[in-house]
Amino acid sequence: MQQLTAQDASFLYNETPNAPMSGGGLNIYDPSTAPGGKVTFKALMQHIEDRLHLATPFRQRVVRVPFDADHPYWIQDTDFDIEFHVRHIALPEPGDWRQLCIQCARLISRHLDPSKPLWEFYVIDGLDRVPGYPKGCFGILSKVHHACIDGASGTELTAAIHDRSNEATPPQPPTEAWKGERVPDPAELLARAAWTNATQPWRMMELFTGPNAPARRLAEVFARPGGLPPVPGAAPLTRFNAPVSPHRVVDGIMVELDDIRAMRTLAPGCTVNDVVLALVGGALREYLEAKDELPRESLTAMCPISVRTEGSSSGNEVSAMVVPLRTDIADPRVRLLTVRDATKAAKELTNAIGARTLTDLNQFVPAATAALAGRLAATQAIGNERIAPPYNTVVTNIPGPQEPLFMAGAQLVAMYGFGMVHDNMGLMNVVASYCGGVSICGTADRKMLPDPAFYAQCLQRSFDELRKAAGEE
Repeated sequence: MQQLTAQDASFLYNETPNAPMSGGGLNIYDPSTAPGGKVTFKALMQHIEDRLHLATPFRQRVVRVPFDADHPYWIQDTDFDIEFHVRHIALPEPGDWRQLCIQCARLISRHLDPSKPLWEFYVIDGLDRVPGYPKGCFGILSKVHHACIDGASGTELTAAIHDRSNEATPPQPPTEAWKGERVPDPAELLARAAWTNATQPWRMMELFTGPNAPARRLAEVFARPGGLPPVPGAAPLTRFNAPVSPHRVVDGIMVELDDIRAMRTLAPGCTVNDVVLALVGGALREYLEAKDELPRESLTAMCPISVRTEGSSSGNEVSAMVVPLRTDIADPRVRLLTVRDATKAAKELTNAIGARTLTDLNQFVPAATAALAGRLAATQAIGNERIAPPYNTVVTNIPGPQEPLFMAGAQLVAMYGFGMVHDNMGLMNVVASYCGGVSICGTADRKMLPDPAFYAQCLQRSFDELRKAAGEE
């Protein structure tokens, strides 16, 4: 039995009926590389089952403490059934991109079963009319709760179920046979919680004692000459900053990584991430302008930052920075230049505070307080004229492998990422790279973004503008 960290548990506390805290993505595979040129659902099931021991989240389920008196626990699920988690569906004719996006949106809108390990895979057949991919290809949509993984540990989960060649050789079996754990009874969990809460004052001392204590690090930042670097201004209210409905939409584009790298010549010293932020800023500018809703102030984006170290376990180890997307600038080159400067300032602020400082402070908040705060934040009426959002959207960049991966012999040919949205943040942009390609996908509330295909067109046009400007440069 292993207790969740405060950061992992927060994703359980913040979940609401309209906002499942699960992310995932869609992988598309070409079965022609597999032995015999095809892959059966049975073979895929066996392939995944042979690799369950390579990633602990696969067979862990969560047990919550009564009254949320303490953070929940992971236990090994004695009733684990892979047939519950790996499912098989097919698109109806004709099987095109729009149908695929609609089906993916429906699946990610649904909550995961909290009495089971918090993940599901859907093998999707019938993609013959999806442009750009070979006939006979299939997709696998993954759904994993954010309490289990962040972007970096999600990449490790992807590596666990893929091979580096199409031979599909099973990995070495575990040295010990897997076995589940009994579910602890409520009295036992409350006894543990009572001990945790009784010792909380002593553990709180860690906030202030020691040369690297989180509170001391933060005090040193405020005490130094000049104080903190500039803090981003308040985000403007937009259609994406309101309570969300239970329905989702997804859509996105696929571009070449080399093209994005070439765009860096427009702003010396900028990164691939800066280019992506400027690209998303251009798309949001066009989208809101078409709705006659473009604010005078720039929209802002929250960008997760991994603070994972070597040897870390699964779960969440992330901090974040908030940067302006410069949606107030029409010229793509000038927008990229200002985004570069803004991200540099945001990184200086994050480095000054320390990327881990706020996450370290979070672990000392009592579980009952954290759970109550999560419920209050999730149920408040927000997004009105009186409350400005902390940011308008999320842009997360998940670097993937640049060499081919295989599933049961079928080559992975494309990766698309889907995010989670919640009240006051109804649009998340997930950027995923793999084998020289980069997908940029928006996951949004359906009422806030009723035309996801148009948003994808805005992303494509923003990319084309930057590529044209780079060519002219």
